[in-house]
Order: sequence, then structure tokens, then C-alpha cells
Amino acid sequence: LRALPAPRAQTPPPWPADPLPAAFEGFDAPAEPVRALWPAGEHAASERLDAFADGVIDAYQEERDFPSLPATSCLSPYLAAGVLSPGQALRAALTANHGEVEGGKRGAATWINELLWREFYQHLLAAYPVLSMHQPMKPETAAVPWRDAPEDLYAWQQGQTGIPIVDAAMRQLLALGWMHNRLRMVTAMFLSKNLLIDWRLGEAWFMAQLVDGDLAANNGGWQWSASTGADAVPYFRIFNPLSQSRKFDPDGVFLREWLPELAHLDSRAIHDPSPMERAAAGYPLPIVDLAQSRLRALEAFSGLPPA
Repeated sequence: LRALPAPRAQTPPPWPADPLPAAFEGFDAPAEPVRALWPAGEHAASERLDAFADGVIDAYQEERDFPSLPATSCLSPYLAAGVLSPGQALRAALTANHGEVEGGKRGAATWINELLWREFYQHLLAAYPVLSMHQPMKPETAAVPWRDAPEDLYAWQQGQTGIPIVDAAMRQLLALGWMHNRLRMVTAMFLSKNLLIDWRLGEAWFMAQLVDGDLAANNGGWQWSASTGADAVPYFRIFNPLSQSRKFDPDGVFLREWLPELAHLDSRAIHDPSPMERAAAGYPLPIVDLAQSRLRALEAFSGLPPA
């Protein structure tokens, strides 16, 4: 790799820009507190990249899966909008890692690997346009007997499934237009496996909510979780959301932030409150039995025709 000279400033065009409308029909601008989370422009993107590469990246490998920690770069909106290029991000990571891609600092090497996953999905979409046509990468998975369950889908969308970690993550998405990456996998797998609802409905919901919505990355993540995509998780590897919650939010810090009705519960009970605790807090019972729904998903996928 070699550094390229900075591009010369372009001559300002001789005509004025079109005026920006105050509003767009059918589109509500987010509230100011949310807009403040994602300041626009190259300068903001560069500042965020520099702050991450100068220190946070060192602990990325150890802390990236814990949603209550500020351990991720939060650069995805800038990458999705083209404000920041993958090359700029890679260069910053390589600088932090003394030019090494796989060795050196574990945090930097892991983050570089995540950048490569993003580029992998971009190349997949270019090579297989069928992915933009609501089709699975693995043709045989088109035969999965997805459930038509609009009430369950709505409960998932609104963070009312009765599974605390899923609900907290979905409420974070609604409030911020962003969700922690670990929780994107947890919520996607819960929808496509435990609820056995078509992953494409979840993909569309995420795309409509995410400030970092990117067709290739979003599709790739959903097809990975639903076991329908390239190099996807095996269908029999189904995350248990309660185990994920206890492992990556052991003290319930993230849960308390997004589920205030459960904030008074101790660090053990908050992951799976008792029926009495749920009733007192006005929090719903689980809409699905995790063990039984896991078996249902295994049966649905194991019965597919061979590839």
C-alpha cells in the first residue's frame, strides 16, 4: 500500500445549487437528539475514525460483543452513505496496526476482518444480482415453510416479544436508527429461526429503520442469520437469546437502558423475568417457547431438498 497525494480542490461550479426543501413527503426527519448522534459530513466521519483508530480499536476484539460498551466504531452510516470509503477505514486500521492485516494488535486485525466481511457482501451483490431480487443465495432454502404470523412480526418490530434482549435491541433500533452488531444477529436469528418468519420481512424492516442501511450489508447479514446465504451460519446453530443476554450483558446494563419497566430487577432476573415480575412491570410473556421453536426450525430446515 502507498499513500496517494491529496486531491486538488475542485473549482466551484458557476451555477447555484437547488434549494433544499424543508421536508419530504412521507419522510419525517429524526428528532434533534438522534440527529446529533450522527453528525453529517466528511469532517465528522474523519474525527470519528481517528478517535476509534487512536485508541478504541485496541480493545475491539475483547469488547465488541458487549452492547453496553462504546467499543464499536459507529462508522457504518458514513460508509453506507459514501462519506467515508472502505479504503480510508482500512488505511486508518493498518496505521494503528503498524501495517499488519492479520497479526499485530488483535483489535485492529479483527476490525479489518469486519471491513472485509462488508466488502465480501458488496462483491456478492455485484456478482449475484439475484440477491437484490428477494432471492436466497442458496436456492434450496426458498422452500423453507415460513410462518404467516403478522402479530408475531409486529411484536418483534415493536420490541414486545417478551424476550428482554430482543426487545431492548429492537427498541434501540426504533429510537436511534442503529443497532449493535451482535444484537443484529440475535434479533435476526430470533425472527428467522424461533419465530420462523421469512427473513425478507426482517430485512425490509431493518432497511426502513437503519441510518446505516446498505442493501449488500443488510442482505448479507440477514441471509447469514437465516442460513440462506453464502458462507452462512449452519441452520442448526441457533443462538439462544437468553444465553446471549447473560453472556454479553451480564449485569443487565443494556437491558435497563432500553427496558425501563424492568430496571428495578436484579442482574439475574432481568434476563428472563418470572410471570409475576412481568405482570407487575407490565412486560409481556414470551410470544414463543425458545426450546420448542428451536426444534421447529430444525425440522423445517432439515426437511429441505438437497442442494
